[in-house]
Amino acid sequence: MSGAIPTAQEGQPQENLDPSGGEALSMIRRALRYVAPFGHEFRVKIGLMMLSLLPMVLLPWPIRVVIDHVIGDANIAEPIRPFPFFVQPFIDMLVGASKLELLIASVSVEFVLLVLVGAFGTAGRERSTADAYMAGGQDSATQTENEANSGFSLIGGVLGLIDFRYTMRLTQKLNHHYRSRLYERMQSLPMTTFDDERIGDAVYRVMYDTPAITNVCYRVILTPLGAPAAIVLIVTVLSEVYGAGSPVVMLAVLFLPVVLIATLPFATVIRRRGSRSRGTGSTTTTTVEEGMSNIVAVQSLGGEGRERERFDEDSEGSFKAFRRLVAMGMASFLTATIAGMGLTAWVFLYVGDNIIDGHLSVGDLAVLLPYFSIIATSSVDLGALWVRIQESSTGLGRVFFLMDLPSEADSEGSDELATAREVVAVESVGYAYEQDHPILSGVSFEARRGQLTAFVGPAGAGKTTLAYMIPRFLVPDSGRVTIDGVDTADVTLSSLRKNITFVFQETALFDATVEQNLRLGNPDATAEEMRAACTTAGIADFIDTLPDGYRTRLGRAGGKLSVGQKQRLSIARALVCDAPIMIFDEPTSALDSETEARVAAALLKAAEDRIVIVIAHRLSTVRNAGKIIFLQDGRILEQGSHVELMGHEGGPYRRFVELQTGHAAA
Repeated sequence: MSGAIPTAQEGQPQENLDPSGGEALSMIRRALRYVAPFGHEFRVKIGLMMLSLLPMVLLPWPIRVVIDHVIGDANIAEPIRPFPFFVQPFIDMLVGASKLELLIASVSVEFVLLVLVGAFGTAGRERSTADAYMAGGQDSATQTENEANSGFSLIGGVLGLIDFRYTMRLTQKLNHHYRSRLYERMQSLPMTTFDDERIGDAVYRVMYDTPAITNVCYRVILTPLGAPAAIVLIVTVLSEVYGAGSPVVMLAVLFLPVVLIATLPFATVIRRRGSRSRGTGSTTTTTVEEGMSNIVAVQSLGGEGRERERFDEDSEGSFKAFRRLVAMGMASFLTATIAGMGLTAWVFLYVGDNIIDGHLSVGDLAVLLPYFSIIATSSVDLGALWVRIQESSTGLGRVFFLMDLPSEADSEGSDELATAREVVAVESVGYAYEQDHPILSGVSFEARRGQLTAFVGPAGAGKTTLAYMIPRFLVPDSGRVTIDGVDTADVTLSSLRKNITFVFQETALFDATVEQNLRLGNPDATAEEMRAACTTAGIADFIDTLPDGYRTRLGRAGGKLSVGQKQRLSIARALVCDAPIMIFDEPTSALDSETEARVAAALLKAAEDRIVIVIAHRLSTVRNAGKIIFLQDGRILEQGSHVELMGHEGGPYRRFVELQTGHAAA
């Protein structure tokens, strides 16, 4: 499916874009585990739901009193059908009362119900509920965003408002917990997981797939409890008043198998179309993310038209996929409705005939039809439960796929790495992204404290891959990396990376202030430490010209800075972190000659009491390094100082320098 996350490494699991019913059921069971931290809140919600059933039982009886004994002439002491036990005390109080008194008493009861539960009639449209949803478009993203913030109650009024507000808070807490666990999991994935991934798809999964848990958990937990409770409660009352085995009860309960049989064939199709809808939605999100991230390139190359066409195509595809999903849902609903219309018609005929024959009163119609509606609605909820959670199950699957990707993890029994002091050693390291295509082969070297170590070589030689081995961004296929003689595979990642600051070739800045960016790796850094680092990196004077100095926001990805300014700020951030091991990947590639010289001097200064490794192509950056390691085709061809390597007639480093300088070395 377009927009699906590809695997970054061979051997990782492949995403199942068409889960079976059994797999959907497994995902639902897994989703329910996230309810555990909110067990108390869900018990309260269940209690509020059960409490809301009671007004539904009470509502019809005052209306029956009005119809039969106020409008009609029936004696309230001798009704055609008795009143239930919980209403009889109220009726006993009204025996001998005038019609006006009966009307006032009945209206007063309905008014109290109106205040408490927002309901005052007997038809479904008169039993108000409390719910609220955000404005949503006709696509999966905005529809599912509603599920992350929804609040609802079976009743209205004061009690319904309490239930509604409580449910909204529970909804948001559940989604926050679920979304945070996914984001936390993503943070622990290896860097290479998203090398080939479109970030927009990951954003879609975090923001728009995670709300699926609300729909699933509420339906799976509340419906199997609330619907049977409502059926049992109403059937018990009907049996007391109208006798056990009433056709009204049996016909209402028949809705359960009728709806189940009518909708079950749609489950698989709805699940598949839900998966396609989410996939096309994530493609649209990705297109927006890529277009905005690369807007400079798009505008400079005159590609606005092509990008607009690409977005139009993806956006239209997203809406089409959602319309297909809605169409299938409508087909399922219509099938169940047509099947249920016969049952409903039968109930009307049965009740009407019994009223004509005198076995029931007109007021009984005001009781039987609402009760029938409650039983039928509850039966429909149970019968359609499996179909209604199908689309949401695809959202769960997309989230769980990310959660199940192999993450960076400490091996059992890992120790804490002490502060690095002397040497990083790479011993016979080999690595390949794909089989039969090695990137590194038998690489060995040492980088010592007090000596700047530089990786030099042509593009694709494996320099960055080799540097990634040290903080364990990548794990060697063979050989090992040690720090002061300790194998990095045997220490915790947190303690290892606490010892290392890595400045990437592509600068990574946040939409935050200069100060917040500088303190990313050292939250306790003082203003003096930050200024000293910025001075060393050659950006302090520029920061002083900003409107708010160190408290100036930089915009998305540091958008207010030039490429060179971003690079210098990244170097300053590394210096603020003050780790014992510092690795710089092309730290001067975007700097002018003067600033480059200043940064090169700063690197030499930092190397006096740290282990500093720099990857560079520019000769001026590495000329004064204590050790230069020349790589080509994943192998170390030479090691030594600049003077030593230039003394090798015809040596690879010397040829590299001669090509860069444009003339033969003397």
